[in-house]
Amino acid sequence: MSSLAELLADGRRRRVYSGAAWSVGTADGPLDRGWTGTRSWGGADGAGSGNPNDRTGDVGTVDDGALDGDELWDLASVTKPIVGLAVMALVERGALALTDTVGTHRPEYRGSTAANLTLYQLLTHTSGLPGQVPLYRSRPTRSELLRALGALPLQAAPGTRVAYSSQGFILLGLVAEAAAGRPLDALVSELVCAPLGMTGTVFTPDAAGRARAVATERCPWRGRTVVGEVHDENAAVLGGVCAHAGLFAPLADLERLGQALAGGGRALLKPDTFALMTAGHTDTLALRRCLAWQGQDPVGSPVGSSFGPDAYGHTGFTGTSIWIDPATGRYAVLLTNRVHPTRDRPGIEAVRHAFHDRAALLQA
Repeated sequence: MSSLAELLADGRRRRVYSGAAWSVGTADGPLDRGWTGTRSWGGADGAGSGNPNDRTGDVGTVDDGALDGDELWDLASVTKPIVGLAVMALVERGALALTDTVGTHRPEYRGSTAANLTLYQLLTHTSGLPGQVPLYRSRPTRSELLRALGALPLQAAPGTRVAYSSQGFILLGLVAEAAAGRPLDALVSELVCAPLGMTGTVFTPDAAGRARAVATERCPWRGRTVVGEVHDENAAVLGGVCAHAGLFAPLADLERLGQALAGGGRALLKPDTFALMTAGHTDTLALRRCLAWQGQDPVGSPVGSSFGPDAYGHTGFTGTSIWIDPATGRYAVLLTNRVHPTRDRPGIEAVRHAFHDRAALLQA
């Protein structure tokens, strides 16, 4: 058993998640990959608390069998940079410019606080929009929630502070759709998934996809365990096709993405565009952010300090991540369901740090 396999099997034993899948490699392919655990707690491999009667987070009819490597994982905010790649492809084609504003492409937001926010500010999380606003609680329909975006007060002057904002990425997706005249799911499929052969990556999985999905949270708002539908509640109200969350993917597709990024993204973007997207743009604002990617902060990085200063990537609230270190040409993909059965389970931070420490030490 590899060092990574041991680490992630131990995370399951400590009930940080019921299942995990991983891949670490280069543009030439994986150096270490695998999966461990089950789609939900109570799974067939007997791991967990050691008590065969323990049904912590009982999921009823959910298939809790052992992972086989073909599962669909809710990527959560790892959706953001994948959509960002599609947006940068539209910029490259002249359909968008980083200086374009929300109001330019979405007339319904003209006159609102969002009207003059630029794509650059949305992509770098410097728009001043607040972060994780639970709009779903008071805006239970798509039209109500989208209207509420225009009424959100800015928490800082645009361009003056990095503040992570899913709300900004919802707007980014709307702008991309308007500029291209196509739905967001079609844009991601055409501009990102098709060039890389990511045939299993989808928004809103069909019945067959849901049957392969890994369980996430027993959601108090929905009153059930969420399986094969987006975990993020705002995204659920919006129908599951959003720029901030909503993509599902199997391990093999995230490997393809990791290999492409580690190789310079040539199948997706021109070298100059790719360099612009993955460079740090907010170093004077204390937190390092690229365009749709998180940069490697010298202190407080979610993946620790073992990747180089030019590394970039993204994490997802459900327990997912993809990270690239250009200095070594290495990618690291980690997929877990750390929110199952509840988002309050501790331990994913330590697992992520240890995973990337060991990933950096793998011999090519």
